[in-house]
Amino acid sequence: MMKKIRILLVDDHTLVRNGIKALLSDDDRFEVVGEAGDGQEALKNADLLQPDIVLMDIRMPVMNGLEAAKLMKNYAAQAKVVMLSMHHDEDYVLQAVQVGAFGYLLKDIVKADFINALLQVSEGHKYFAPAVSEVLVNSMQRKGNSISNTTGSKPTPLGKKDFGLTKRELQVLSALSEGKSNSEMAEVFNLSQRTVETHRFNIMKKVGVKNVLELLNVARKEGILDY
Repeated sequence: MMKKIRILLVDDHTLVRNGIKALLSDDDRFEVVGEAGDGQEALKNADLLQPDIVLMDIRMPVMNGLEAAKLMKNYAAQAKVVMLSMHHDEDYVLQAVQVGAFGYLLKDIVKADFINALLQVSEGHKYFAPAVSEVLVNSMQRKGNSISNTTGSKPTPLGKKDFGLTKRELQVLSALSEGKSNSEMAEVFNLSQRTVETHRFNIMKKVGVKNVLELLNVARKEGILDY
């Protein structure tokens, strides 16, 4: 039998935790091994349960999710933290990246994307909701403009590098830069979500990166896309 992905749920609202458990209950690839209502309890339970994924809210009493995520590696080194929040403020998003979160999902996410996100993270890939990716891309753009204004000239482009991307892969890359989800791309390109995921995997393999953030950064620097 395939090893189940063991998940620790961390949210101060019991109703939210119950909803997630119900959503995952009919999928035998996942097992909810524990729950916690704040960051401090999350660290204690992670130490005891050693989950694969810690799905954690940000705003909680006692200790918030960002503080707990920063300390998580000391309690469960293999656990990958995924933030699950109603908020995608730039400050929260950037802090989540800084503390090593493997993902950042919004609570309005649809089931198919939620399941896909957990599967991607379990395989070592990072996954950010489209709105969160947009925040990160905008932040990167502002930093680039700031450097340009400081030096008094635009950074010298490295030139378009040939990564051997197909026309469809370039279309998928462009859609990723716009913050589109797998389900949205599947609809736009008339493909299955699995095919879209395959294109994403192949693009990252060809470019030599491990997550979408690195991919977009390389695409901007190498001139693959015009931001």
